[in-house]
Amino acid sequence: MSFSATFSPPINVCAQIRTGFCYSAASWSSMAPTLIPSVKTSLGASKSAFLCHNLPLQSSISRRVFSKAQFSGVSARAATEKSIHDFTVKDIDGKDVSLNKFKGKVLLIVNVASRCGLTTANYSELSHLYEKYKAQGLEILAFPCNQFGGQEPGSNPEIKQFACSRFKAEFPIFDKVDVNGPNTAPVYQFLKSSAGGFLGDLIKWNFEKFLVDKNGKVVERYPPTTSPFQIEKDIQKLVAA
Repeated sequence: MSFSATFSPPINVCAQIRTGFCYSAASWSSMAPTLIPSVKTSLGASKSAFLCHNLPLQSSISRRVFSKAQFSGVSARAATEKSIHDFTVKDIDGKDVSLNKFKGKVLLIVNVASRCGLTTANYSELSHLYEKYKAQGLEILAFPCNQFGGQEPGSNPEIKQFACSRFKAEFPIFDKVDVNGPNTAPVYQFLKSSAGGFLGDLIKWNFEKFLVDKNGKVVERYPPTTSPFQIEKDIQKLVAA
């Protein structure tokens, strides 16, 4: 596995976001960011490095690589026996939703945040892909999470208002969840056990993505720096299958 050693100055992605929702270019210079090396996914696309403030990265974890060997036999069997359709989650309005309703659909599952430097690009591109492929069987499931830099601090109504008014998001948004730690939502335990990654079973930041086929099985996992548009070819293959 090769890692990128060249880092470009961060682009100001906050030009069209109101003050306080993202870091401005000026504020980056005063930070002591953690550098995250690029990850080469199984699709062969090398992802550029990015800077995130206060990313909780431990050196022992950073040495992990994509490997099914890190999962126990129990976890592997559980991932094989279950599908995403076996879970029930709460939507942004607190209502129970059985993911069985998405049988036969291709799913792109994303942990989202409203105040991240990746927010504008990801929400905009996710909305575009949803509009383009919904009729062909794509569903995007967004799970707000406040575990990374406290960048999703709002209530469910505030999150819904932000996503729907600012980005015209029409895809389903669910209840705020934990994606790491002892209170990890069961659906994320399943996703992580089904697809290892650079940080093993840890979600490393906002906007990590899982692509799930029509049978409810995880087929690919993408780091936060992978834009939704970079996943479009993979989506096309699955919706056409």
